[in-house]
Amino acid sequence: MTTTKGIDFATLPLKDALDLAVLVEEEAQERYEEFADQMTKHRNATAASFFRFMAANEQKHGAELQARRKQLFADAPAAVTRQNLFDVEAPEYDEVRAFMTAREALQAAYRAEKKAYAFFNEAIPRITDPAVKRLFEELRGEEVQHQDLVLMQLEKTPPDPKIKADDVADEPAAQ
Repeated sequence: MTTTKGIDFATLPLKDALDLAVLVEEEAQERYEEFADQMTKHRNATAASFFRFMAANEQKHGAELQARRKQLFADAPAAVTRQNLFDVEAPEYDEVRAFMTAREALQAAYRAEKKAYAFFNEAIPRITDPAVKRLFEELRGEEVQHQDLVLMQLEKTPPDPKIKADDVADEPAAQ
């Protein structure tokens, strides 16, 4: 699994698994917020709005996981940090473009949710702690729900035009 560093899933305790899950949500939230800001700067309100919606979903899920962690482990220090993960659920940086359509934004989010599902699915067989295994199975199931949410939005979204703005946009010019 190339998205984590220094994490041994066979010995991962529940506290660290919850911390990892919170960090995964925070990373995705921050990426969606970055994308929303970029789309706002490019005056792409539709894509910006969708990315803000996804950021809010990630924030809500992260807060739920954080509350669960606090209930079980109070303020015990975290052993897992952002240095232990990269791009587990966050959409890829090259996904966003100035003229992307709502459909393309949804497709980027769908790929991110599939990536998160794959992360949890690949980790589960290596986990030996039953509580951690149950948590990761739950998180994997939530990623399926997130995929379904995005797919429902995709079904409501009109198809992209045959000629896309990227096809006719001028290249940046030196000033």
